[in-house]
Amino acid sequence: MTGVCVIVAYRPKPGREGELHQLVRSRVPRLRKEGLATDRAPLIMRARDGTIIEVSEWKSHEAIDEAHQNANVLAMWDEFFVICDCIPLSEVPEARELFAGYAPADR
Repeated sequence: MTGVCVIVAYRPKPGREGELHQLVRSRVPRLRKEGLATDRAPLIMRARDGTIIEVSEWKSHEAIDEAHQNANVLAMWDEFFVICDCIPLSEVPEARELFAGYAPADR
């Protein structure tokens, strides 16, 4: 099995930016606890429009499939959907730039 790096864009709902930042920071540790994510540290960034971009690594494609059946992961995703919308990376303006630059958001 090989790891799978994913990039996710989370657009916070109005007034939910702080909550989203905390939830994104907790995402990979929670996935690790379920045995689904690698030890690679996630990279968390903020776009100019406030969208949070996260790059992380699942253990495998099978782990991603397992997540769709895991009650703890499904509950976590429900938390996300209350405070943000997951959007295609192409909807983030910087993603259209040749050298997309984002502000660090994990410090």
